[in-house]
Amino acid sequence: MTEHYLNYVNGEWRDSADAIEIFEPATGKSLGTVPAMSHEDVDYVMDSAKKALPAWRALSYVERAAYLQKAADILYRDAEKIGSTLSKEIAKGLKSSIGEVTRTAEIVEYTAKVGVTLDGEVMEGGNFEAASKNKLAVVRREPVGLVLAISPFNYPVNLAGSKIAPALMGGNVVAFKPPTQGAISGLLLAKAFAEAGLPAGVFNTITGRGRVIGDYIVEHPAVNFINFTGSSAVGKNIGKLAGMRPIMLELGGKDAAIVLEDADLDLTAKNIVAGAFGYSGQRCTAVKRVLVMDSVADELVEKVTALVKDLTVGMPEEDADITPLIDTKSADYVQGLIEEAAEKGAKPLFDFKREGNLIYPMVMDQVTTDMRLAWEEPFGPVLPFIRVKSADEAVKIANESEYGLQSSVFSRNFEKAFAIAGKLEVGTVHINNKTQRGPDNFPFLGVKSSGAGVQGVKYSIQAMTRVKSVVFNIEG
Repeated sequence: MTEHYLNYVNGEWRDSADAIEIFEPATGKSLGTVPAMSHEDVDYVMDSAKKALPAWRALSYVERAAYLQKAADILYRDAEKIGSTLSKEIAKGLKSSIGEVTRTAEIVEYTAKVGVTLDGEVMEGGNFEAASKNKLAVVRREPVGLVLAISPFNYPVNLAGSKIAPALMGGNVVAFKPPTQGAISGLLLAKAFAEAGLPAGVFNTITGRGRVIGDYIVEHPAVNFINFTGSSAVGKNIGKLAGMRPIMLELGGKDAAIVLEDADLDLTAKNIVAGAFGYSGQRCTAVKRVLVMDSVADELVEKVTALVKDLTVGMPEEDADITPLIDTKSADYVQGLIEEAAEKGAKPLFDFKREGNLIYPMVMDQVTTDMRLAWEEPFGPVLPFIRVKSADEAVKIANESEYGLQSSVFSRNFEKAFAIAGKLEVGTVHINNKTQRGPDNFPFLGVKSSGAGVQGVKYSIQAMTRVKSVVFNIEG
């Protein structure tokens, strides 16, 4: 019999009247059930969190950091146990799943260390005008209040920890909503924070059906800040529902790898394949199209294709490179993009092969800008090559995307690569490397339909706190 998991609310493990069954994407087997919260259940979460806020915000940074360090230690200890469940729940390779938990522990630990170094400042009015020389301002950071943290299916633990830890370090209380497919992993993450001894109500979980509580939790008047990772469509809706409240949105991407004539093609091919096909392409920072100079396109395509042939395809417990996608709908969408591109003249470099949700890796050459694959985010193991005649053409196509998360530029000419980086309308540009999220102390952001706000441990703490200045006069 599968296990029924509970929500952690106000220091207790609580059930709801309804439940949701979670199935393994790779096998269809039941993995367990989680509570399906009602509006009344959500109200209790929000009320409990609000009541816990005054005492938690009154703690020093050092005291909050001690709780986070305990949670990190527990995550290190339980990484294999949590990772094993995570692997089954989202069909991610076992090694990568354990690594996700370990990386989360590292983020929580680093947040504790960075948080205690964030000082306020004292400012003198005389720096602006002589008449204000006797005015001093003590500038400090205060918590925003109740943070609603919503994580996605592809990194349900890591992208939860990167929200929860900075929010708590800043003195906020948290209501954490994991994805439905990823809810069990999210609740196992919650166990680490519960065992760390956080005061009741400071950290709480919410599981439930999106159509029932999705908009309700976002619009809830108790929520002061919304930190969301997921699709651009949902993110835009959250932006509308949030109103005047601050938000942090990490959304979709169509990350381009721009390859110039002088690029090291072996290095380029290695990074493109790793960037495009890691976790079967189900990453917002995956390389999702290659804009390559026509003069080196044949050679690069040959090198990439050779590497893709060596990718392993199979089940998550086998640590295969390519595993089943999260659900049938996602696999259908990827297949549709591949078929539409082929119908319009793109050249598939492998025979299309699909087994249920498992789609074998595909490389498409001769993709043109009139194909959906050139613009839409597949979130699957397909890589389109678009041939261009100049760097300016590559930049133009890259910037015409509705997304603006990341890009890569491959060139031995660093001056030229930096010049191109300056023209790209994205949050981050990688030089001679694949697009990727980390390191987690770096700023991480998207522009246009790829997001709002700046993440990264220090930046996340700052985002989920607000400045208050106290001004007073001194005797001159």
